[in-house]
Amino acid sequence: MKLSFFTMPIHPLGKPFSKSLAEDREAFILADKLGFAEAYCGEHTTDQAEIITSTVAFLASLAYETKNIRLGTGTVNMPNSHPARVAAEIAMLDHMLEGRLNFGISPGGLMSDAEVFGNLKRDRNAMFLECINMVLDIWAGEAPYNLKGEFWEVSTENTMMREIGQGDIMKPYQDPHPPIIGTAVAPFSKGVTAMAERGWQPISANFLLPKWAKTHWPKYVEGCENAGITPDYSDWRVAKNICVADDMETARAYARDPGSPYVLYYSQLLTKLRSGGRLNLFKEDQNMPDDDVTLDYVLDRLVIHGDPSSVADQVLELREETGPFQHLVYAGHDWADYDLGRKGMILMAEKVMPILNEATKSEPAYAAS
Repeated sequence: MKLSFFTMPIHPLGKPFSKSLAEDREAFILADKLGFAEAYCGEHTTDQAEIITSTVAFLASLAYETKNIRLGTGTVNMPNSHPARVAAEIAMLDHMLEGRLNFGISPGGLMSDAEVFGNLKRDRNAMFLECINMVLDIWAGEAPYNLKGEFWEVSTENTMMREIGQGDIMKPYQDPHPPIIGTAVAPFSKGVTAMAERGWQPISANFLLPKWAKTHWPKYVEGCENAGITPDYSDWRVAKNICVADDMETARAYARDPGSPYVLYYSQLLTKLRSGGRLNLFKEDQNMPDDDVTLDYVLDRLVIHGDPSSVADQVLELREETGPFQHLVYAGHDWADYDLGRKGMILMAEKVMPILNEATKSEPAYAAS
């Protein structure tokens, strides 16, 4: 089983940005040293808690401080970005990493970002598709490009000087481009099928109930089969909030007591999803009243915590419900307690994963149902 890392991140309001960003970078460097396969971070422009404003800039700061781990944009919010800018920046980052880059993309979910970029009342899904298609066309094509869509135009026809290189956009290090990863948040997501048909791979979001994450695998298989691709459980990334400590009581306190970064995370997310009318993601029963979706209700269902043996058991129980994914994504949170934050990642890699690998070593990559 593969172990990877993802952080939005969410930090307490008022914590110095410089301290939070330094700790975020340290988490990525630690993940590399511990043998995590991949590490992703998000980006938002208008949030004082989710403080990475450019996933590309943040990952570029890690390009020469990491050695083996694949770094991933998690995600580039495509409607908020010009496709030429995305194509050039991702290509540059891919060269900096010499091919250790995954290209995570999404329409973006933060409404204040959509508003500040003038996209609140526009079709962001249509913008997302046009932007990624133009990025791929830029990489596959040649200058001066001359791409025209509903939202953007890309051309260097009037200013190109081929003999000195002016007018050309850099192509990625990986041929034809970095692997494309999409975050899936909707139950029974048709987007997962569409991604699979294009050879892209999904991450089932860490804030999705297991019963809804379960619905992503059949959709992924459907898309793979439509495209003649053999599905592989290791290509299905399932993200989870995990708090692991040396003993059960320490883990419980760090996961649930006041001041817990997990409580902070879901306090923020619950407020945002309630405001956006998306509490259905947290509901076991879609007829459940919104008022019943409390913080404790969410934490009970979405945060695994315990000592290494207990956490391993809970991950195996999760797989019984979702299906046998082979790529677990550990969700990173604020290091409210620096030592416990670091220790949790270490225990996950060095104590929990050997148990999981032993328990799953004989499983097939994929078995048709």
